Amino acid sequence: MGQEATPDRLAELMVAYQNGDGAAFEEIFAAIAVPLRNYLTSLTRDRARGEDLMQETFLQLHRSRHTYLPGRPVKPWAFGIARNVFLMARRSAARRAKHETPAFDELPEVPIEGLAKLFPDRDELSKALVNVPEDRREALLLHHVWGFSFREVGHMLGISERAAKLRSFRGVQGLRESMAGGGSDG
Repeated sequence: MGQEATPDRLAELMVAYQNGDGAAFEEIFAAIAVPLRNYLTSLTRDRARGEDLMQETFLQLHRSRHTYLPGRPVKPWAFGIARNVFLMARRSAARRAKHETPAFDELPEVPIEGLAKLFPDRDELSKALVNVPEDRREALLLHHVWGFSFREVGHMLGISERAAKLRSFRGVQGLRESMAGGGSDG
């Protein structure tokens, strides 16, 4: 199970890991593996695939550890790597022309604490999220579920802070509309 580590502690651990401390990696893994897996599962809508991509993310994190800038927040850096892993996997799957759409009952459990107040029915929320365009859904999840600032969301998505706010806002609007209209017919 993941532990709660402060941003400062994660930054300290990352520097130790860059300097060859294997125990620091274990602590980083314990602190961010679950949020990364949940994020990737929400993007893929497949728990097993999210787990695979989480493992690939940590492999890439290991390979890219030299690119981490000491003192910077670790979680946005790691989530950026996770997003790139997801995008590479999606491009690879598209090249193989394998497009599968999961049934609603195969959707992952999305840890949506912030949105739970607005949308108390978790099953309806999961179904409604499918109707939100991917770019808006991703900004919405990064901010409202995983708690990243709009500045961090913008950095991870390669857009401005203002664009991140707009995507998230429109994503929430889309959720409201979808849930008010009963969602899609599948």
